[in-house]
Amino acid sequence: MIAEPAAPPPANCPRRRHATMEALASALREPWTLLCLLLLAGFLFVAFFAGMVAGDPLAINPAQRLKPPSAQFPWGTDHLGRDVFARAMHGTRMSLAVGASVALLSAIPGVAIGIFAAMSRLGGALVMRIIDAMMAIPAVLLAVALAALLQPGLTTIIIAITIPEIPRMVRLVRAVVLSVRQQPYVDAAIASGTRGPTLVFRHILPNTLAPVIVQGTYAAASAIIAAALLSFLGVGTPPDLPNWGGMMADARRYFQQDPMLMAYPGMLLSVLVLITNILGDRLSDALDPRKSTRKI
Repeated sequence: MIAEPAAPPPANCPRRRHATMEALASALREPWTLLCLLLLAGFLFVAFFAGMVAGDPLAINPAQRLKPPSAQFPWGTDHLGRDVFARAMHGTRMSLAVGASVALLSAIPGVAIGIFAAMSRLGGALVMRIIDAMMAIPAVLLAVALAALLQPGLTTIIIAITIPEIPRMVRLVRAVVLSVRQQPYVDAAIASGTRGPTLVFRHILPNTLAPVIVQGTYAAASAIIAAALLSFLGVGTPPDLPNWGGMMADARRYFQQDPMLMAYPGMLLSVLVLITNILGDRLSDALDPRKSTRKI
């Protein structure tokens, strides 16, 4: 007879925390992880100091339209004579702001609703039917509709992308909580009289944080792509907000004349999404209790 594997210890167990920290430290020493962290630090630096790194992204000079790269304009100019490098650097702010905001704003209600849906039978069933109805609508279509209804701006884009992300977080948290409730240490806590908020905050919530953090990185990458898509479609983005999607939308009319106008923001978008996904994969490996408990 093959013995069943032992369940992982609770998240607040000292041995579990020690193993998790060792796994995180090991992940940080990997070359790919270090490279991704350095690249992400570079994006953050550009986002915070874009005004020092590049010039004015909104300055229009028709006499300098569609100029090739030069000392004054490292990436050339667009059809309105605007500095492509400056616009790309300032566009980093929007992408990082949208990614971080959507990951955080979808996690907070997603965790709360997911725990409620898992802990309450009648209320949870009703909540999950609403979540199923929301997920039946394509996320991009829902985001476009919300962005078109609201006033254009960065806040509008964040709201339009966050709302479709919440159901995904709810389903993940509910599944995790339902699994955690079957663990022996939860049964022991209930048998000892632990109920209500104490049970949730001491035994349930700590065990949901790892998958939520990992899902948050994927939500951030998805939000960055969705923001670029909305900007490319011209929905929800004001003209005075430099962004990569809007740059690619403007450059498509001049693709044959200067394909690099679309390539520059496209490459930045691809690199940022790639490193976000890689970091999510590394976090997933490091925070997986089935792996972290092998050394316990």
